[in-house]
Amino acid sequence: MKKILIIICLGSFVFSCKTRKGVAKPVNTKTEQVVVKPKVEKVYASDTERYIDTYKAIAQNEMKLYNIPASITLAQGILESGSGKGRLSVEGNNHFGIKCHEWTGRRIFHDDDKKGECFRKYKEAKTSFRDHSLFLSQRDRYSKLFNIKPGNYKAWAKGLKAAGYATDPKYPQKLISLIERYELYKYDDEILQEKRLVNVKVLPKKKIHLVVKGDTLYYISKMHDISVEDLKRLNNLKDNTIHIGQKLQVNLD
Repeated sequence: MKKILIIICLGSFVFSCKTRKGVAKPVNTKTEQVVVKPKVEKVYASDTERYIDTYKAIAQNEMKLYNIPASITLAQGILESGSGKGRLSVEGNNHFGIKCHEWTGRRIFHDDDKKGECFRKYKEAKTSFRDHSLFLSQRDRYSKLFNIKPGNYKAWAKGLKAAGYATDPKYPQKLISLIERYELYKYDDEILQEKRLVNVKVLPKKKIHLVVKGDTLYYISKMHDISVEDLKRLNNLKDNTIHIGQKLQVNLD
């Protein structure tokens, strides 16, 4: 009887082990989900606002280098290129309607004052902005413009017309209107403010000597490498009389 019980127990144990081995472990089928946020494009109220946002940094950089108001550059670009939608700007990257003249580079032909006139063609818009700066700064007829303060966009607009940049009699008014409508003058102000900060002279701190017992102007002058006369002038001294505790400036700079 005992043998039978032992056999039954062993059989149950073996069956139990096989059953456990046969049970598959649960597999984690969950996959990590990666959420890709869609790229949000900036929305503009008009082509002109898009143009300004695209080229304002370039116009400001040209102002730093050539003292041409960024507001004038942007307004001319908007007007001449139709806010970047005109044929010359789309096909030739010419944003300022600059004709060939002595140009030896690539060209594009377009009807303007006359049919099929020759205009400069650029590889990229940035080159057009640089050529605009060079066009104005290297020609004698525009030299008077650079006597105008770069913050005076109205005088610049009138000066461009007077120098013959455009034949439209209302050209200055159109530029001024664009500058004021879109507040382009603020880009001038930003650059002018930067220049003011750079040009601020930091005044050196005054070097002070505290007079102690036994000091004389001669002794102090030798100590600080300054003449007696300069000491007297800096400190408004009428004679060589000084007193203990008196503070004297001892540097000229």
